[in-house]
Amino acid sequence: MKKYLLYLIAAGVAGAALPSCEDAFGDFLEKQPSNELTEAQVFGDWTTATQFHFDTYNFLRNGACRINNSWMDAATDLAETSYASGGVRTSFNIGNYYGGGGASELVDAWEHYYRGIRKCNMLLARIDSVPKGADLSDEKYETDKLNYKSEARFLRAYFYWELFLRYGAVPIVVDVLDPNGNLLAGYTTRPTLKAFVVDFVLHELQGCEAGLMPYDDGVKAANAGRICQPMARALYARVMLYMASDRFRTASGVTWQQAANAAKSFIDEFGGSYGLFAGTTGVEAYTNAILRTTYQGNNSEVIFFRNDVQIGWSGIQNDTPVGEGGNGGLCPSQNLVDMYDMANGLSPFAEYDATGAPVYSGAAATPALNAASGYSDSAPWAGRDPRLTATVLHHGATWGEGSINVIRGQRDNPVGNANATPTGYYLRKYIPENILSAQHSGTSYRCWIIIRYAEILLSYAEAMNEVSYPPSDEVYGYLDQIRSRAGVAGSVKDRTDLQSQESLRRFIRKERTVELAFEDHRAWDVRRWNVAVEALSRPVYGVDVSAATAACSRKVAQERVFESRMYLYPIPEAEVWKTNIENNPGW
Repeated sequence: MKKYLLYLIAAGVAGAALPSCEDAFGDFLEKQPSNELTEAQVFGDWTTATQFHFDTYNFLRNGACRINNSWMDAATDLAETSYASGGVRTSFNIGNYYGGGGASELVDAWEHYYRGIRKCNMLLARIDSVPKGADLSDEKYETDKLNYKSEARFLRAYFYWELFLRYGAVPIVVDVLDPNGNLLAGYTTRPTLKAFVVDFVLHELQGCEAGLMPYDDGVKAANAGRICQPMARALYARVMLYMASDRFRTASGVTWQQAANAAKSFIDEFGGSYGLFAGTTGVEAYTNAILRTTYQGNNSEVIFFRNDVQIGWSGIQNDTPVGEGGNGGLCPSQNLVDMYDMANGLSPFAEYDATGAPVYSGAAATPALNAASGYSDSAPWAGRDPRLTATVLHHGATWGEGSINVIRGQRDNPVGNANATPTGYYLRKYIPENILSAQHSGTSYRCWIIIRYAEILLSYAEAMNEVSYPPSDEVYGYLDQIRSRAGVAGSVKDRTDLQSQESLRRFIRKERTVELAFEDHRAWDVRRWNVAVEALSRPVYGVDVSAATAACSRKVAQERVFESRMYLYPIPEAEVWKTNIENNPGW
């Protein structure tokens, strides 16, 4: 396996490291080191210019352990990081948005994405003047140029979207700025939300689609991970859904019907090529939808992803149970466990709120039960939606060389081990079990999913429920597809507890949360729904398991802090000092 890193240091645009492997990913990310090249040299040769462009893909971030070895979902109500050094514990979880532990998300994201944007701007400014490669036909030269420019426009729009989620509307830069100067000195006026998202990001996604590779070319193993037409349509649908949501709808002018149309256009045009992972149901189907790649395993569910190489034990050690030799890491909460329905299709609890979570009450934070569901609080994982088993390792679950035992003093909760789960649960989703084989010597692909087909179906269902209630049978059918793939019985339309727009809204939010758990959605969903304070300031709950009876009892695992100003991050202090740019409200 050959591994190369491309750093355009002389051009002032060094990227994050992403090794590539020809036998798995084709050759489009195979890059010779070019840290000694000047900008003129890079764009004076077709090969080096191509390498420069493909290096921009390094700015697509992998969400696993991204925040000083912790996950973004550990900054939500879905999980808690077990070890004290996890970045979100000393920043997000205690409301310290200037905390150094969270800097890779709270501060570094600003520079990271603006650097990626600068690379896109350079490519767009220079690619037309790069001499044709000797091995290229005139037709191939023109096609490649169009593809590269369109990919750069897509990536730039995506980078700006990621900045928007964190900081709101920020200066839009489309020129190549001097890396040795004060980069944003002339860009301190912040645009309106509509100018930023609707007039720029959405406009760019629409404008670049035709110049991208069509699906048939993008799906080829040699191009795995490259931006193609369906990715632009999928990202457009996501942004439209956000813009129609409660927090943004008035400023954006985007309606729920327009958001529904955007999702439906993807289903109608690309639904024949993409779909929910099929062939099996339940735990295996859901696990395969997450871990199998488009080029190995025939996974047609994943649409847009960061294409990474195989990982081994070191890649999962931080998020593996301590009894397996891991560091505990991302530990799912009882809050998340409570959001899964029963396998029989019924909800275990009587009432859910606007965050998708059950309504908690009393000191023990025990939701009122739905007696007909068959749920038992003493064994909260029993008889549940199989996605729970595929996502969460609970007491008694088979894993690695044994079964999970979180009773105090036992295998996965040993006395004196500070990394043992604080919630009573460990992570299973996104952890390839075959790595544990032969004394942890196995390897596996684990590409980071940015958009998959299940999200498109959920987005359409959410938007159509807001357009009018009751929605069409088609909407209920898409929800049933997602649930039946997971092994959940029954039809959503037939449920007597979902006979109002509000109840179906809360159900869809709950369904979206469990289907997309730990894929970097929850933090942004509760913000766009305008319920982030409700979701993220409530405690993270967990369970203790009795040594005598193995029955569970609920507990508060961690108190959380979230205030209204935390809907947006503060703009990094250094940028405010340098440019006097207007900071976000409350900061």
